[in-house]
Amino acid sequence: MKVILTADVKNQGKKGDIVEVSDGYARNMLIKKKLGVEATPKAINDLKLQKKNDEKVAAENLANAKEFAKEISTWKVETKIKTGEGGKTFGSVSSKEIVQAVNDQYGKTIDKKKIVLDEPIKSLGTYEVKIKLHPEVIATMNVHVSEK
Repeated sequence: MKVILTADVKNQGKKGDIVEVSDGYARNMLIKKKLGVEATPKAINDLKLQKKNDEKVAAENLANAKEFAKEISTWKVETKIKTGEGGKTFGSVSSKEIVQAVNDQYGKTIDKKKIVLDEPIKSLGTYEVKIKLHPEVIATMNVHVSEK
């Protein structure tokens, strides 16, 4: 029996795959546990339409990420850090503080998990910070750290 998987199934395939399995396994395991549906012509057509829609949405998300990356590359975010004698800093600038500064200065929100810091920012100056907006799009933003 041919079955369209609605979830990833170990040793069978990934979601959206059409697999050939025994009738008993299909009825008693896959269909019963809602891990798959019988591959009727209507179900196959629905799967094709769903895949086309997913591709369209993925292309839109990629285009939006590229557009936002262009905007981010023009930003220069100002953050402040507490310093002591001789310009020695206390602590570091975290991704949470960078997100807060972006929100305050540009009114945009970025997920702090998407900010990629190779190492903590522990001194004054200007740094290039990478933001992973999409698996294929990484934006670079300038962050200027000054003393409070």
